[in-house]
Amino acid sequence: MAADLAEPGQRLLARVVDTLIVGVPVVLVVRELFSGHAVDVVAPPAVAGCMLLYEAVQLALWGRTLGKRFAGIEVVAALPAVQSGGADAEEPAGTGGAGILPLSVPGFVPVTAPEGPAPEGAPEPAPEGAASEEGAPARSAGPPGGEAEAGAHPGVLQSVLRAAVYSLPIAARPIPVAGLLASVFWVANAGLMFEGTRRQAVHDRLAGTVVVKRSRP
Repeated sequence: MAADLAEPGQRLLARVVDTLIVGVPVVLVVRELFSGHAVDVVAPPAVAGCMLLYEAVQLALWGRTLGKRFAGIEVVAALPAVQSGGADAEEPAGTGGAGILPLSVPGFVPVTAPEGPAPEGAPEPAPEGAASEEGAPARSAGPPGGEAEAGAHPGVLQSVLRAAVYSLPIAARPIPVAGLLASVFWVANAGLMFEGTRRQAVHDRLAGTVVVKRSRP
């Protein structure tokens, strides 16, 4: 099923809301339990662990966190796009090669179109890329830009992997070099949403998910 991809602004809004929902209470609790430099050491791993649990559970159950509900988006499993002319593509009847009669008609065996010029008076086959029916556009090689083939909600493993790839770098913030690498990762992660047609960040690509706009009932 083709679905409209979520806009980068929607994804940023959802991430900000989720970070505030999880981060603010966790940091307040850590400040009550620790003081001084210990807060800077304990808070990032605590936020990372809570964010992982918060996101993985909600994605596995509903495909949406509270922030994604607020932004009107959801996470779904990405399905491979069907390429026209490929193994999974249906070949229109009457164009030669595959058969004259459609395979779905019971009791009929497709016959191969005869080679050579078409009989006099027979309609000429439509050129490749033309409309297959009057008024109907030709089949494209995949979903148009801004859309993706979307499946059901991600499974448990997909949800945990997706949440972990984004959340665990937060725990590295107290370590000087690791914290710098984590910051670079988040910049590259956001930039990959603009590469390709599915707007998949690193955690989407590894988990096999896409973020789409929530369909209204």
